[in-house]
Amino acid sequence: MSKSDNLSKFFGEDARTVILPIDHGTVIPVQGLERPSDLIGSLRDSVDGFVVNLGVALACKDALEGKGICLRTDAYKPTYPGNPDDGSYRLFTAEDADRVGAHAMMNMCYLHHPRESDNFRECAAVISEGMESDIPVILEALPFGIGRPNDYTLENVGFAVRLAAELGADVVKTTFPTNGTVDDFKVIVEAALVPVIVLGGAAMGDDKALLAMVKNAMDAGASGIAIGRNVWQHSNPPAIAAALNAIVHDSSSVDVALKLV
Repeated sequence: MSKSDNLSKFFGEDARTVILPIDHGTVIPVQGLERPSDLIGSLRDSVDGFVVNLGVALACKDALEGKGICLRTDAYKPTYPGNPDDGSYRLFTAEDADRVGAHAMMNMCYLHHPRESDNFRECAAVISEGMESDIPVILEALPFGIGRPNDYTLENVGFAVRLAAELGADVVKTTFPTNGTVDDFKVIVEAALVPVIVLGGAAMGDDKALLAMVKNAMDAGASGIAIGRNVWQHSNPPAIAAALNAIVHDSSSVDVALKLV
């Protein structure tokens, strides 16, 4: 497949995407991912593609058939008291992605992290392999690391997105800036060089707030979402997935989307 053919597995005719990350099993103890094949099957109608670790790609091959498959090439465990902060560290290659039939690869890109230099080299290596194999690379660009909303300022997020694009990412996944506006995020998206998709982070427990954030991101020019825990840890995953799909692909209002939940 060409790179554009691979990307089309996630982005349809409207050039928008709903991606569901279910790669958290190497990161934190999670509830909601006990039976990934069943989860994938229940959400297929509202989701364009899935982010998976290699083990899930192998175990859930049949369930993933026909959907975009994005292989997570790194691990990014959060820190624990007394343990060093290793940030993101690369595990897999484009060859591994090809072996499991992946259409894209995803790797963290942590600017300002203590291991920034190692991380950037790993991102560059993934991108280089992606160019050789025609497998697109999505860089998840976050200042300092995951779960740091105080650091997700407009300036930091804007720099992270542009940095990831300049490293050669085909798509950049990032967070909506803390306390940012539609106009704020629009500036970031317009300077990004490549499509930008937004993540959801930890489960909010607030459907309206989640949908409003996604609506703001789409109004600002984002090309879609990559939201995991706010879907599969929801009390009704298929319903919230349908609501997110309505905003991304149908440009529905928050109020209209809420009626689907």
